Amino acid sequence: MGSGQVTDWQGKNVTVAGLGVSGIPAAKMLHGLGAKVTVVNDGDDARARAQAAELEALGITVRLGDGATLPEGTELVVTAPGWKPDKPLFTAARDAGVDIWGDVELAWRLRGPDAAPWLAVTGTNGKTTTVQMLAEILKAAGLRTAAVGNIGVSLLDAVLGEEQYDVLAVELSSYQLHWAPSLRAHSAAVLNLAPDHLDWHGSMEAYAADKGRIYEGNRVACVYNVADKATEDLVREADVEEGCRAIGFTLGAPAPSQLGVVDGILVDRAFVENRQKSAQELAEVSDVNPPAPHNIANALAAAALARAFGVPPKAVRDGLRAFTPDAHRIAHVADVAGVSYVDDSKATNTHAAEASLAAYESIVWIAGGLAKGAVFEELVTKSAGHLRAAVLMGADRGLIREALARHAPEVPVVDLDRTDTGAMLAAVQEAQRLARPGDTVLLAPACASMDMFANYNQRGDAFAEAVRELGAGA
Repeated sequence: MGSGQVTDWQGKNVTVAGLGVSGIPAAKMLHGLGAKVTVVNDGDDARARAQAAELEALGITVRLGDGATLPEGTELVVTAPGWKPDKPLFTAARDAGVDIWGDVELAWRLRGPDAAPWLAVTGTNGKTTTVQMLAEILKAAGLRTAAVGNIGVSLLDAVLGEEQYDVLAVELSSYQLHWAPSLRAHSAAVLNLAPDHLDWHGSMEAYAADKGRIYEGNRVACVYNVADKATEDLVREADVEEGCRAIGFTLGAPAPSQLGVVDGILVDRAFVENRQKSAQELAEVSDVNPPAPHNIANALAAAALARAFGVPPKAVRDGLRAFTPDAHRIAHVADVAGVSYVDDSKATNTHAAEASLAAYESIVWIAGGLAKGAVFEELVTKSAGHLRAAVLMGADRGLIREALARHAPEVPVVDLDRTDTGAMLAAVQEAQRLARPGDTVLLAPACASMDMFANYNQRGDAFAEAVRELGAGA
């Protein structure tokens, strides 16, 4: 399949796998370019039928309830990122010698000759925040940019839309990277690696390898986390363009070719004239919102990518000051009777919760939900010194309770034994009873929310509402 000019697509038989958020725009885009598009989808419910009718009205073929069979004559498969690599459709495509692309690969191939370069970010946690920080820094430097990929503007829209960009800040998941073999970023970062989505990838090694694809062919910088050796290993294994540099970020003082922190200042010893002897001040820790350790790491990663693109130091500071975190990411809700209440409902896995728990001295921890196969031993061991007490709810709370009993037996635990949405008010009331002035009541569930709530946003909203009720009665 050629470089992706419009003429290449005329009459091409393309199968799009999945009617999801990426599948529908991809199908419309390819149809508009003249391809003969067939969409296949496992589900056949009312929503799928409505979506199918919309596509069929355009002249796109849709097959519902049959995502396993490869349509006759398929020359290319474009898949939604969530579809597992071992699906029969993909086996059939591989056996037939048919390429399989994800939405990211499609966007990459459809870029014009003068397309904006990509600064790409992946990692188990912190991707969205880092990409949003990066976009703010780039904007502060006067560059036309957008946060795209897993968030914000769709990549296809960014690549083919009317708007002209100088550079794109791109968030990529391990799924998207798996299906993007020819992606070559200007510079890229892997923020961290922790077990996640192993049911999809099959093993930690396969998961890490897919994350590592982000470094392939980088031109200027491969940004890694000094505290997470696995990310540096991925840089070593990557096949990059000549002259591309490995750039580390650290919460400590930086060595040459690193960004780090000295006396409350974010400093750059990578993109300066004499990195052996000098460092460039970029911003103060207090410019990072919130200045929790893992968020400072996100800021350093964003700064490293921006500096790799030639952004001046002042833009790093101005961009970080302009950044406001998304809701439910270590969001301070209120102070009630000397106790701070913080909503980190977005901490849906142990790695995110660990970062959140490290940010406060003395915590009454509200946790629990759907564990998604996670274990909590390491989280509890590392966080025990910060815990005043724990309040547990949700379907898999027993796993956290057992880890606390084994590794932090001195920490008082309240097991609410509830999975109804009203449990959140009870949890906040119990936490208030256990907290002392100066403590932080922290919702960092370390679990997904779907056992009790529609999503983590609704869970965070329930927490904030419960805290407001406390404040009203205070």
